[in-house]
Amino acid sequence: MPRQLAVVGAGLMGAGIAQVAAQAGWQVVLRDVSDNALRQGKRSVERSTDRLVEKGRLSGPEREAALQRITTTLELDAAADADVVVEAVFERVDVKHQVFRELDRICRPDAVLGTNTSAIPITTIASVTQRPESVVGTHFFSPVPVMALCELIRGLRTSDETLAVARSFAESLGKICVVVNRDVAGFVTTRLISAFVVEAVRLYESGVASAEDIDTACRLGFNHPMGPLATVDLTGVDVLRDATSNVYAETGDPKFFPPEVLTRMVAAGHLGRKTGRGFHVYPSEGDARPPTGTGPAAK
Repeated sequence: MPRQLAVVGAGLMGAGIAQVAAQAGWQVVLRDVSDNALRQGKRSVERSTDRLVEKGRLSGPEREAALQRITTTLELDAAADADVVVEAVFERVDVKHQVFRELDRICRPDAVLGTNTSAIPITTIASVTQRPESVVGTHFFSPVPVMALCELIRGLRTSDETLAVARSFAESLGKICVVVNRDVAGFVTTRLISAFVVEAVRLYESGVASAEDIDTACRLGFNHPMGPLATVDLTGVDVLRDATSNVYAETGDPKFFPPEVLTRMVAAGHLGRKTGRGFHVYPSEGDARPPTGTGPAAK
């Protein structure tokens, strides 16, 4: 029987996870709460696989077969037959709790329930289920079809068997896994990048340097492929604001407190690449001009 995956949340992360799983031979059901979200998620997969075909990394028949393995639905009950479920909804505890309460009711007893959270402790998410041993952090990185890393996080009660299945699943998608054995907020990657990026945001906010110059300094000085503020734009200004807020709420460590400019940018809809403006301004699709470093307060 083909391996069955349910992905809850059809945003960029959820769509990316669905895509790489379908390419790896998994039968995927992609669920969201609106037809529009599902259409956008499916279009994201179509565009991404188109680019892979253009680059010679995927054949036309392979692309069509992968797309055929993905079905979309508004019904969470469609996760009932899944071997593995990956939740990829908003980075809010209340939203994730609502999803996991339902998954606990719906899913098979032997299903592994993964959460794509980047900062919320797995034990907190698992606490609303009757099967905390089956819940594990499966933190993929954006864009999922490109980034090789998957951070696997043990909750306080995550079983060895659940972790092993999660690793096998992620590795079947071609990912390289690191395991976080202690369920601290932000895990390894989010804690490291948040401390670095928040300081970059503070330097920008206080007028020490422009967004463009901060990114250039990190690219050329540290050999980073992308500067910290461009990275925020790629993953989403709202995602950084929510992740740092969650880590700060758990730890009280002031280095994770989100700078005020992040909240203002989210309120203004300057969320990065997905809205065309964040710390940089991005050209419209089809425009060959590079992004500019004018930032959210462009004159």
